[in-house]
Amino acid sequence: MGSKAPASWAYQWGTREDYDGKLSSQVGHGSSSKMDGVKSAASAGLFKAKAAAVVGAQKVKTGTSLGFRWVKNHYQKRVSK
Repeated sequence: MGSKAPASWAYQWGTREDYDGKLSSQVGHGSSSKMDGVKSAASAGLFKAKAAAVVGAQKVKTGTSLGFRWVKNHYQKRVSK
């Protein structure tokens, strides 16, 4: 067909060293200030999630208590008649 193909796969796509270098630069080795920001954001998110879970648990506890009282009251009304 007359077209020239590359000599090998590594020649066409690059070598493993190129890939490893790009990967390590994307991960962010040596960037502690960036990691500190991520950690503080995650900590704040965890704090908010914990607060939301506590509020949700309180709502479940209150709703369950009200439900049991309602059933108890209706059962007592039915039995006392």
